Amino acid sequence: MTAPEAAAADGVSQAPPVPVGQVREAAARVLAEVSRAVVGQAATLEGMMVALLAEGHVLLEGVPGTAKTLMVKALALTLGVECKRVQFTPDLMPSDIVGTNVFDMQANSFRLRRGPIFTDLLLADEVNRAPAKTQSALLEAMEERQCTIDGVGYPVPEVFTVFATQNPIEFEGTYPLPEAQLDRFLLKLRVDYPSPEEEEGILAAYDRGFDAHRLDRSGIRRVLGREELSGLRAAVRSVHAEGALLGYVRRVVAGTRESPDVVLGAGPRASVCLLLAAKAAAAMAGRDFLTPDDVKRVGTAVLRHRVLLQPEMELEGTTSDDVVQAVLDRTEVPR
Repeated sequence: MTAPEAAAADGVSQAPPVPVGQVREAAARVLAEVSRAVVGQAATLEGMMVALLAEGHVLLEGVPGTAKTLMVKALALTLGVECKRVQFTPDLMPSDIVGTNVFDMQANSFRLRRGPIFTDLLLADEVNRAPAKTQSALLEAMEERQCTIDGVGYPVPEVFTVFATQNPIEFEGTYPLPEAQLDRFLLKLRVDYPSPEEEEGILAAYDRGFDAHRLDRSGIRRVLGREELSGLRAAVRSVHAEGALLGYVRRVVAGTRESPDVVLGAGPRASVCLLLAAKAAAAMAGRDFLTPDDVKRVGTAVLRHRVLLQPEMELEGTTSDDVVQAVLDRTEVPR
């Protein structure tokens, strides 16, 4: 059975690919519309768009108040899809996320009460505050695109994408994500403080009456829909990569394993993720073929959470970004 046939058997509609040039135009429209509510954070928004087009999940790391929630909600409005938010806490149970079967007294039978995971965009706020058992419930949906409830598997929506957030500073009462779960995130994006000019722009927006809690009144328009997004994703999959580029992707990922600064480098799944994210970056640039610059453009975001540093390197202040950038710099680029 081919992939489209399997998808059809699962009830998932597969839209035909659109011309790659339309990916660039559509992504620009989405980002421009989201920017009506979000001041700055251009690199983060671009990374979120890459993940959506590559059908991957995103880990957003930043201190509170840097518009992580606002970006996800604004993106959902622009795409015309459903968005749900779950605040992860130490007492959160798996059933609070996936749902449970409840007994219907009138029908004398059990019926499924679906949890918030059955949505298009899921904002998992402070995902590292929930215990491992609850985190694993999210892991199945991210990897298998289904949830198991009382032994029965239920598919999540086709657009399903997880945007998980975590605070890089506060560690008390947290449960660090294990490497196996981190590996399921296509990208890890760092959300930094805005520049002075951007922060003044935020203040000016609120002075004019902007309210982040009432985004439906902010003038954000829907510029895409589920079917259009499906066609854009198909176009990204059709982006061509020469054999030399595939070898380059492999060498970049293998370079993280050979670095003396790491205990654990990126695995084969990282190679696949780097290829898919680079294809999305190429399509957003309006090209139907891959270049080394596309790989470099997304390399740090794809690999930074898949590299485990030597303890002494952390003590010296070396970061995973430093290691990945060094690998990208020394890996020979195909001509």
